[in-house]
Parts: sequence; structure tokens; C-alpha cells
Amino acid sequence: MAYLKFIQYIYLAFAIFSFGFAYFQWKANEDFVLPIIVGFVSIGMFFFRRHFHNKYQKKQ
Repeated sequence: MAYLKFIQYIYLAFAIFSFGFAYFQWKANEDFVLPIIVGFVSIGMFFFRRHFHNKYQKKQ
């Protein structure tokens, strides 16, 4: 179960990548709304996974 601790950081890295991609889309005057939405969902998943990982660790 140690790998679950690292998976939450993959979501955070994906959010950073998504916001960077949205920035470059915005500079190129292309549609940038979807990467921003994906970035916010990834940040939400990061906090969701972190909450339940901490909750699981306290239970044991």
C-alpha cells in the first residue's frame, strides 16, 4: 500500500502540467478552458486521495 502515497503526487504533477498547457494554449489564442478544468479536477483528486490516505493511516 506504500504506492498509494505516491499516486496522489501524480495528480498534482498532472495539474501543473495541465495549467502549463493551458497557459501555452492561451498565449496561442486557442481554446484553454478544458485544460484548466482538468487541472482543477486533478487538484481536487490530490486532496481527495490525501484525505483518505491520511484517514487510512490513522485507522491502522
